[in-house]
Amino acid sequence: MRAVRTWIKASPGTYVWLLLLAVTSFVLSRINPESLDWFLAKRSTNIDQLTTHPVHALLASLIWTEQSNFLFYFVIFHVFHVPAERWLGTARWLAVALSAHVLATYISEGVVAWGVHNGSLPANMANTVDVGVSYALAGVEGVLTYRFAGRWRWVYGTVLLAFYLAPLITGHTFTDLGHFCAALIGLACYPLTRDRPVWDPAVAVRNWQQRRRSSA
Repeated sequence: MRAVRTWIKASPGTYVWLLLLAVTSFVLSRINPESLDWFLAKRSTNIDQLTTHPVHALLASLIWTEQSNFLFYFVIFHVFHVPAERWLGTARWLAVALSAHVLATYISEGVVAWGVHNGSLPANMANTVDVGVSYALAGVEGVLTYRFAGRWRWVYGTVLLAFYLAPLITGHTFTDLGHFCAALIGLACYPLTRDRPVWDPAVAVRNWQQRRRSSA
């Protein structure tokens, strides 16, 4: 239990977020499917909500998801958010996540608003369901590029951008645009990482092999 408490204290923001997602996932699993879209639309970062209740929409969309699949988010948060918060510290990690969430939301929904205004998108797009943690996640994934040293940084960054660029090219949806922009915003947060240590997987493997040989 002491080890668990120590682990959680090193990334408290992530675990508070996960706790909120656990609660909202439970609530979603109890909502009538016929009412689900209406319920989530009121907590979405769509044009209608951003126009009338921008702060509420931006905060609420961070803790609601379209599906009550908490196990998926539990795993993903441990792969990306926990390492990022432990590496950057809670304040910097939160700054990256919120910046990506807010800016990518306004960029993607700005494109939707422009399309609705010019008639290239249907008017009901103004009230579409747009909730979830994916923009913040993409931003954190982007800033984690600077956790790696040397060529590994380029490998990780290239794979990450390709991962988000491919759906944007083939799908052309506003969420694909938001994800790609969020990853770029995370990459733009390099100044927050300058005094943080970097990690070289090759060096880590060599050190592990040396420890094994010395203990054999």
